[in-house]
Amino acid sequence: MPTAKPVPFKAVMPIRFADVDHARILYYPRFFHLFHQAFEDFFNDHLEQPYAHVLGVEKVGFPAVHAEADYYFPLRFGDVAEVELTIEKIGTKSATIVYSVRREVNQTLCCRGQVVVVSINMDTLEGMPIPDKYRQLFEEYKAATDAQATREP
Repeated sequence: MPTAKPVPFKAVMPIRFADVDHARILYYPRFFHLFHQAFEDFFNDHLEQPYAHVLGVEKVGFPAVHAEADYYFPLRFGDVAEVELTIEKIGTKSATIVYSVRREVNQTLCCRGQVVVVSINMDTLEGMPIPDKYRQLFEEYKAATDAQATREP
């Protein structure tokens, strides 16, 4: 397992012209796209291999089975979003991932969401226990995040 990374995990992403709607704000489903980009970056950063390798070579997928979000403030074209990823819960076959999206410049919380993912075999699309490699990553990251939260005022 690679060396410890900072917690919570943060991915920084620009809001592009194609991300906004007629009201000139981030189109609300695009927040879920930001969530998934952060999830991919989490694998890339912590395992030092692309998420595409997990799917295509290792044949392990983590599709969403439940998703929800609360929206607080809009993001606009030209803003930079900071997407924080934490792992709230780990089950036998599933994990609950929490995302907080902030405007990088002033740390305004714009959206908070939760996505439950389930581990599947990509060849059969059937659920399976989270493989040890990923369970260990999720558990170590959750423990580090929980430990940091207890140290903060």
